Amino acid sequence: MNFEPFLLGVIATASITASLFFLKFWRRTRDSLFFAFALAFFIEGINRTALLFVARPNEGSPWIYLVRLLAFLTILAAILHKNYGTNQRRETQES
Repeated sequence: MNFEPFLLGVIATASITASLFFLKFWRRTRDSLFFAFALAFFIEGINRTALLFVARPNEGSPWIYLVRLLAFLTILAAILHKNYGTNQRRETQES
């Protein structure tokens, strides 16, 4: 019995559920970091869902890692924006 499709479905569902939670937090706070996490988890969920429709999914494929890289770069960009964004510059100029 092959459990790989079942596990991919579980991971995809968990990723999209996490995305919805972060989207809810973003709607409350309008913090861009929550939106980036929501987007990254959504990208990961779609990536795992797409693997379900491939006849022979290969986890070592460069395309899979490029999609994951896009998700992680989204989070990294949000962290950099939060730490070095325009609000940070305004606070240092006012001091």
